[in-house]
Amino acid sequence: MLHGNYLIAGSTGLMGTTALLRLKDQPGVNVKAVYHKRKPHVFADNIEYVQANLKNPEDCKQLVKDVDYVLMFAAILSTAPMVAKNPVSHVTDTMIMNAQMLEAAYFEKVKKFVWLSSSTGYPMIDGAITENDMFKGDPPTNYFSVGWMSRYTEILCRMYSTKLNNPLKTVILRPSTIYGEYESFDFEKSHVLPALIRRVVERQKPLVVWGTDEKTRDLIYSDDVFDACLLALEKVDDFDVFNIGFGEEYSINQLLKTIIKLDNFKDAEIVYDKTKPTSISKRSIDFSKAEKILGFKPKTSIEDGISKMINYYRKNPFMEEKNKRKTLIHNFYT
Repeated sequence: MLHGNYLIAGSTGLMGTTALLRLKDQPGVNVKAVYHKRKPHVFADNIEYVQANLKNPEDCKQLVKDVDYVLMFAAILSTAPMVAKNPVSHVTDTMIMNAQMLEAAYFEKVKKFVWLSSSTGYPMIDGAITENDMFKGDPPTNYFSVGWMSRYTEILCRMYSTKLNNPLKTVILRPSTIYGEYESFDFEKSHVLPALIRRVVERQKPLVVWGTDEKTRDLIYSDDVFDACLLALEKVDDFDVFNIGFGEEYSINQLLKTIIKLDNFKDAEIVYDKTKPTSISKRSIDFSKAEKILGFKPKTSIEDGISKMINYYRKNPFMEEKNKRKTLIHNFYT
């Protein structure tokens, strides 16, 4: 791990929380943790929290002062339910935040900038998708807006890193579906895995799943993604892009059966609601470049990651109060 001053943008989300837990109390590491509305919950002597609005250029300029490394995790969530409800809500704000932070980091001469992009920008093509395939056609229709937002931010990263004097060294990571304990379990905001875990833990009957059981996902645990971020900071000195994932696809049915087994839900009833909006069904992504150049290999199996999420959700103090307000939930401790 490189010594120096880190800025974590989006410090109270899934990746931000993961980063703070890894960086806390590390010798030679100082962390400026930026948050907006969600309250901080990881504390250490080497972590300084700053409340800011990344849509405000003056806030961005102040934040990057005396910073060596920026990890840009701040974004507006773009899950299938949220995109269906408002297909552009996440685009404008996220685009503004990315552009402002890149500009501020460039003028402040930050050493390195890592941006967490998205595989949603990839078009639907045959075969395993490599890093060079991003602009070979439009993103899928249901991810057209967020996909192009990701693409344009990548163009900005490339510009600051390769087209200007005194370049800002930027590295782009395109992860598959990230999961972990610290993401939202709110059905309106959650991705597919935490939504499934919540339904199982709460013993919902029937277990209603949006879409069909044919969808597949490559899922990568948040701690492994942060390993890739650190490797990118340490090993990459020029502009570059890397796909990051576990390297194994699981169907929604496989994931649900794994959760049911791990949580011992013996009489689960599964119903697939094909009328609900959903995300892309399947895509295969090539992760070999990250292994070759970064030496990146994910460590966390899907069983271990899901077990951690189940345990976290059961122990989370806000869960009990939420469940009291739901009339259709059975006693999930039986």
